[in-house]
Amino acid sequence: QVQLVESGGGLVQSGDSLRLSCAASGRSFNSYVMGWFRQAPGKEREFVAAINWSGGSTNYADSVKGRFTISRDNAKNTVYLRMNSLKPTDTAVYYCAARRGLVVVLRADEYDYWGQGTHVTVSS
Repeated sequence: QVQLVESGGGLVQSGDSLRLSCAASGRSFNSYVMGWFRQAPGKEREFVAAINWSGGSTNYADSVKGRFTISRDNAKNTVYLRMNSLKPTDTAVYYCAARRGLVVVLRADEYDYWGQGTHVTVSS
């Protein structure tokens, strides 16, 4: 069992940066693929970024590529999402997710554990 707690969300202006954190409890954090998803009001949850156990493999949604960076610190059981050049269209609840395994996956239904989410609001 893995429990995930996100933090770092908030209200920012267009062009600003934020760093989200996701702290994981439990053992064997380095055996999990970690992902970030987001859900805007009235929309379905969508993939943002994912990272494999070592950090050597990452994947990003086209909408965030070049602006967002996912990283992890296995010693701290934490995964991060650095978000630069934020746009109003990035406004959403951001969720951290974990999946036991080696391969980075993009579908939400392939992740086993979820955090409660953290709100990000980007004003124009």
